[in-house]
Amino acid sequence: MGIDILINNAGLGVVAPAEDQTIDLWDKTHAINLRAPWLMARAALPYLKKSGAGRIVNMASQAAVVAIPEHAAYGSSKAGLVALTKVLAVEWARYGITVNAISPTVVETPMSLVGWSGEKGAQAKRDIPVGRFARPSEIAAAALYLCSAQAGIITGENLVADGGYTVR
Repeated sequence: MGIDILINNAGLGVVAPAEDQTIDLWDKTHAINLRAPWLMARAALPYLKKSGAGRIVNMASQAAVVAIPEHAAYGSSKAGLVALTKVLAVEWARYGITVNAISPTVVETPMSLVGWSGEKGAQAKRDIPVGRFARPSEIAAAALYLCSAQAGIITGENLVADGGYTVR
C-alpha cells in the first residue's frame, strides 16, 4: 500500500484580539495548523517518494496573506503553513513531489456558517468582490486539480481562492 496524495485539511480557528489570546490557545492553534501538517508530510514522505509523482496540498487561508482582526494566532499559523509549503516544494521537487497550498476565504461548512452568521457574515460577504463565501465543492475542485498529473509543473504555490478579497 502506498500514499500518492496528502491533503492537510485539519485546522483550528479560535479567534480573539491579540492581547486577549491565551498562550494555550496560541500554542494549540499552531500545533494543529502548522506542526501537524509538517508531521503528516514527514510521515508521508517515504511513500510519496516511492510514488514518483506525489502530491501534497496544504489548506491555508486568506488570513495567511492579509491581516484580519482577531486572527493573530490563526493567521500566523496559516502564514507559516504557506512558508512551509514553499520550503517543502523546493526540497522535495527532486523526488517528483509537488507541494502547494490553497488559501480560501470563508468556506460554507457547518462550522463556518455558525461563526460567520448574522451581520458579521453579511459584512464579510459585502467585503468579497464576488459577494459570497466559497463553496466546499470549489475548494475541492482546486485541490483535485493540484493533485492531478496536469498540475505536475505547479509546486510551491499558494492558490488564493477568496473571491477577489485579497486583490483589493
